[in-house]
Amino acid sequence: CLADLPQGSVVGTSSLRRLVLLKALRPDLKIEALRGNLDTRLRKLDDGQYHAIVLAAAGLKRLGLEARIRAAFATADMLPAAGQGALGIEVRADRADLREALATLAHQPSWLAVTAERTVSRAMGGSCSMPLAAFTQGPVTQGSNDVMQLNAAWGDPSTAQASSGSSGVLPTPLIRVQKTAVVRSFDEAEALGEAVAAQLRAGGAVWTSNAPTP
Repeated sequence: CLADLPQGSVVGTSSLRRLVLLKALRPDLKIEALRGNLDTRLRKLDDGQYHAIVLAAAGLKRLGLEARIRAAFATADMLPAAGQGALGIEVRADRADLREALATLAHQPSWLAVTAERTVSRAMGGSCSMPLAAFTQGPVTQGSNDVMQLNAAWGDPSTAQASSGSSGVLPTPLIRVQKTAVVRSFDEAEALGEAVAAQLRAGGAVWTSNAPTP
């Protein structure tokens, strides 16, 4: 697991989101870019270019490589990207018949959750390379209300990679926000996402297009 890696270990990832979350967990790690298809990435690990690499478990399982998984992160430690794991169906605007036929496939709680998460992403500037995580729990019924908890995290890749040993400056900490609200409609889901994004910005989250990739 991550805690067992030696001090200063090299860890590979292609995701800025994972970079900032990893550095929050282990500031001593050296995070380096990880490119190529899955076989190439695993070969680089086997060749000793990295002490460990971070990959999506779903991809490994789909290809029958589950045995390569050494540890899985807790969701609280490695928050997913907005909408991760959700499936959507796109239908032409003039095909009301298709929308009606597919309506039974829509899972309302998931739809509300993804709406809240994607609202955070959109409000922060919306980019698949953004160092942003957003994950919703719920809605769950509490009394007479449907309550949703939205967790989000943001980190600056530049300061996350800074070394306090060489510069004397500690990296900027990860900005985390957790907010709970009653969510019964898409408007309320969007309002929750907007509120979380506002708290991230208030905490110092800002995205620039020239931010480095891992």
